[in-house]
Amino acid sequence: MLAETICSAVSAAGLGIAAITAYRKRYLSAARIAAWSLVPLGLVMTGAVEWAFDTVFSPVAWAGFGVLGVAWLLLLTVRGVERRRGGRKAAGGGAEPAAVAPGASARAGGRDALARPASGPTAGATGAEDFSDIEAILKKHGI
Repeated sequence: MLAETICSAVSAAGLGIAAITAYRKRYLSAARIAAWSLVPLGLVMTGAVEWAFDTVFSPVAWAGFGVLGVAWLLLLTVRGVERRRGGRKAAGGGAEPAAVAPGASARAGGRDALARPASGPTAGATGAEDFSDIEAILKKHGI
């Protein structure tokens, strides 16, 4: 009830200031002030002020925000651990999936694309061999 009264008083004061501004023949400024002064009144009429007031002073709402924060931190922690381990492990505990190019998706090769070992010249490639091509390209361009 107090919040609604304060918002209504702010709107009335703003409309008064807009009327004085319009009397001074500054109509654009008066229209802008009137528009901003109607916002609190509109918020009161829609019930947004009552909802916000009830949320701010509700211990249950703050406990809910705390639970959401804990859930968010837990998800971020799990995501960080997964990144450090190199992705999710296979459910069956068998061989790990073959490396996939960063831009490739799992659908591009079908469902069995991750289960099959890679074939071709890069099947046994190590990290040093992979970077030798990149180094050659950079040297060619003088970088």
